[in-house]
Amino acid sequence: MSKKLQSVSFGALLLVFPLPAAGAARPFQQDPKKLFEEAQRALLAHDYAKAEQGFRDVLRIDPHSVGALADLAVVYSRTDRYDLAIETLKKAKMLAPNAVGLDLNLGLAYYRKQDFAKAIPCFARALQFEPARSQARYLLGVSYFMDGDYAHTVSTLEPLSQDEAANLDFLFQMGVAYAKLQRTDESTRTFEQMIRAGGDTPEMHLLLGVAYLDLGQYPRAQGELDKAVALDPKLPFAHYNLGVAYQHLGKPEQAEANFQQEIAISPREPWSYESLGTVYLQQHKVDRALQMFTEALKINPRLPHSLDGTGKAYLEEGRPGAAVGYLQRAVNLQPDSAKMHFQLGQAYLKTGQHAKAQQEIAEAGRLQARARIELEEDVSGKAPVPKVDDAGPATVSQGTGGGRPGSNNP
Repeated sequence: MSKKLQSVSFGALLLVFPLPAAGAARPFQQDPKKLFEEAQRALLAHDYAKAEQGFRDVLRIDPHSVGALADLAVVYSRTDRYDLAIETLKKAKMLAPNAVGLDLNLGLAYYRKQDFAKAIPCFARALQFEPARSQARYLLGVSYFMDGDYAHTVSTLEPLSQDEAANLDFLFQMGVAYAKLQRTDESTRTFEQMIRAGGDTPEMHLLLGVAYLDLGQYPRAQGELDKAVALDPKLPFAHYNLGVAYQHLGKPEQAEANFQQEIAISPREPWSYESLGTVYLQQHKVDRALQMFTEALKINPRLPHSLDGTGKAYLEEGRPGAAVGYLQRAVNLQPDSAKMHFQLGQAYLKTGQHAKAQQEIAEAGRLQARARIELEEDVSGKAPVPKVDDAGPATVSQGTGGGRPGSNNP
């Protein structure tokens, strides 16, 4: 789901935990308690520059102030500096390992960085310390969903079903998770409940259309998304997802038209540029494909599919030297993609780098073999070997749920 809808946003859930500054204050020209309180007031007022400076001043006096570390991490998270937030929260946890708020904020930092696998044990610890805390349970369940672990999604979120009976995001996640687990009756009931809760609104049809996209039911997805754009032609992400549905239905002209409409509505989102580039590349319109991938990468230079598409376009133009750099960046961002490793191997071959080509093609073969084994296990009903994390519950091997918009692209 992820950016397809951007319907699940937990930025507002970042908490401020007014933990007392630890340790005795050393002599200093300013009172650390006063500095801390002023910084907290700035944080609550969303004056992040002043808050950051204040917490840093406290830490210069007392580097072991858990409260200052925790709230400085909140500043970093709210200003999209997630790596700094994570590093700072880890320092705070070393000083106060049982502080539930630190686990919750650490999970939120990982979540907003879209590192759901690392968010999961953080939310699990917060829930273990406070089992009745619905916030930690909800965040844990959504992280499982985004990570493609549908069994844990259901077991974690089901206790919230009564409280979240009118929450369209919750019903979307549960409906998709039930369907992925082949629990068809429960999935059908959940989607029916979602329709009752959402009514005949464009947002509800968009959510339902995306659910059908995730489940590979493309004609039904098109039907719901057609309703969404009919009710609100400017609804963000509706034309994008309708374009994805048309791609899967083998209708590139309709896909192209919808991606162009989405670009007109949301020109600062990269997904329609990227998908339109894919359409053009499939039609061998290399110049237009490169233009679209370039636009996507201007917005976000870390899009593996746009980098991969650029590399493919250069290969088609007979410019393997230019392709190598883009394909290498794509592989670095998505190292588990057999297709990207193979494409990079082809580029190395065409530039005469045979040793590197052999290495990349071998890695592509290894990844394909692993994917076949996992598919056979899924079909035969054998569960993947659990990956046990001492900090939380066992989690199974990673699935394909969640991720970026365009994960449904052919």
